[in-house]
Amino acid sequence: MARAATTTDVFNAVAEPRRREIIGLLSDGREWAVNDVVVRVNLAQPAVSKHLGVLREVGVVTVVKRGQQRMYRLEAERLKPIYEWAKTYEKLWTGQISRIKQRAEQKAMDRIARENQSDENGTRGDK
Repeated sequence: MARAATTTDVFNAVAEPRRREIIGLLSDGREWAVNDVVVRVNLAQPAVSKHLGVLREVGVVTVVKRGQQRMYRLEAERLKPIYEWAKTYEKLWTGQISRIKQRAEQKAMDRIARENQSDENGTRGDK
């Protein structure tokens, strides 16, 4: 099966780790010049421009020209489909975390009970 183009939807666009890094940088809500993004993500300018272009095509970022610079801003609401999709699995994560917490608490209680039992039997002593 052929792989979907990165510009077909937001899921494909953010699948690339460098684009997620750029999204993270832009998440502060302000506009960023391409050169500032280049410095922050430590990637060549053509690569940053290409990633920003993909994100722009799916609507995750917008661009405006201010003088000689192109300024990019995150359109966070365009990430909502990813959030909605991931949210369907939240109950699984929450349930798993609850089970881990219960097991950890039970192990701690068992350890305390063993220590108390050892103290009562006098089998635990300081040497």
